[in-house]
Amino acid sequence: MGKTKTAFVGEVEEKKLSGEEKYKERQKKKESVQKEEKVHVAGLKGGQRIKVVEAETLPTEVVEESTEAGEKKKVIKKKIRGKNYLQVKSKIDRNKFYSVNDALKLVKETSYSKFNGTFEMHIVVKKVGLSENVTLPHFEGKAKRVEVADDKTIEKLKKGKIDFDVLLATPDMMPKLVPFAKILGPKGLMPNPKNGTIIKGNKDVEKFSGNSLTIKTEKDAPVIHTVVGKVSQPEKELEENIESVLNAVNKKQIVKAYLKSTMSPSVKLSV
Repeated sequence: MGKTKTAFVGEVEEKKLSGEEKYKERQKKKESVQKEEKVHVAGLKGGQRIKVVEAETLPTEVVEESTEAGEKKKVIKKKIRGKNYLQVKSKIDRNKFYSVNDALKLVKETSYSKFNGTFEMHIVVKKVGLSENVTLPHFEGKAKRVEVADDKTIEKLKKGKIDFDVLLATPDMMPKLVPFAKILGPKGLMPNPKNGTIIKGNKDVEKFSGNSLTIKTEKDAPVIHTVVGKVSQPEKELEENIESVLNAVNKKQIVKAYLKSTMSPSVKLSV
């Protein structure tokens, strides 16, 4: 107990940014000047926003323009999609709900990145607060560090050092972790019974292997964003990963579900 366990899952983290990581960094900068589209979902209060990646929706940008009188008014401008995006978008029927198998083939066909993109799922559910730990049978990702909390962990936290991706704890260790809740909580690292990170013993550690991940809704919206594999993976493997996520969430709780790659339009899933 107390030692950091590293589970390697196919890829090893590189010091240099990959093509996909560079693309995501550019996207983050663009999103910082964009307003999120308002989408109404049952159970939300008026005005609450949810990020949903529908194939037919273009992102918008809010720009302040000055009038002759010197007053500023906000003008919403639609972002113009690139030529590659528009070419592949025409292959998707935005009104159709695709089976998992058909959606996988379509996303692979319409993914136009030069790097090995990531398959993403974006799911709207009926309520906020849903959190589940799911094991993907064929996950390809970076090294995942799992640590079981002990006194050495407490000493590291006192110094502000966090060198793990998942923190597990036995019930007797929880009082010692409470003072660090403000540090661990925002990072999703505070052990809690909802995602199964409070364990009885070492046997429970095996559930948190390198191919497991926690899927949960956003803090204030019933939306889940998760990854299910790489574009280069066989369709059969990706299909099994997707089914694992859908079963963990519970299909009866799903309002809408979308599948896409890092650089492709999204496809509506029939669930």
